[in-house]
Amino acid sequence: MSETAPDLTFYGSPLSPFVRKAAAVCIEKDVPFEIEAVNVFDPPQWFKDISPMKRIPVMRDRSIAAEGVDGTIADSSAICSYIERKHPAPALYCKEAFAHGRALALEEYADTNLAMAGGLGIFRPIFFSITQGKDADLAKAKATWANDLPPIFSYLDAQLENRDFCVEDSISIADISITCTLMQIALVAEMPLDNFPALAAHYERMIARPSIAGPYTKADRIVRKALPERFDLT
Repeated sequence: MSETAPDLTFYGSPLSPFVRKAAAVCIEKDVPFEIEAVNVFDPPQWFKDISPMKRIPVMRDRSIAAEGVDGTIADSSAICSYIERKHPAPALYCKEAFAHGRALALEEYADTNLAMAGGLGIFRPIFFSITQGKDADLAKAKATWANDLPPIFSYLDAQLENRDFCVEDSISIADISITCTLMQIALVAEMPLDNFPALAAHYERMIARPSIAGPYTKADRIVRKALPERFDLT
């Protein structure tokens, strides 16, 4: 007898930090899920119908609808918030109002500023170039590492000073978002964080969690096939 498919499916790729973010939320909550691959650069029409911006991930909850637009949510932040409502324990969103707002602000900072610098400035110029048969654009990646990332790292380091987690005393969506996005850089390049000790300590704590390590390992296996060694951008 075949196993029943889980209610939650994420359309996307393990290479996406936003897919890994949603996966981490599920793993922390022990919620079954699966990832179904979609080529976002040449997506099928059914994916365009459920992802108006043609971005990943899109979540489907089969308990609502097994096909079509119904039962789908596009955008990782909305997806994670939905999972929190549907599976509230253990909580990854803070009950106290200000802490909740701070966590959401840090999640957005990771999903925008950090993701733009690390993803568009380092991961894509290296990995996408190599998979297209080109040389890695190390000039762009090194410029991003030297100029764009230090102020971002400095800001995050300040938020984490004397703290194990971003807000309150337990893991939240902010910690997950920051780490999953940082790991996008670590997939293709060495990532020394010696100048940012609080961020470095937080990163080491987070990558030891199964919710972070498991999805990252799958992405790393994919990247290592095309890029056996990480680049030194210093």
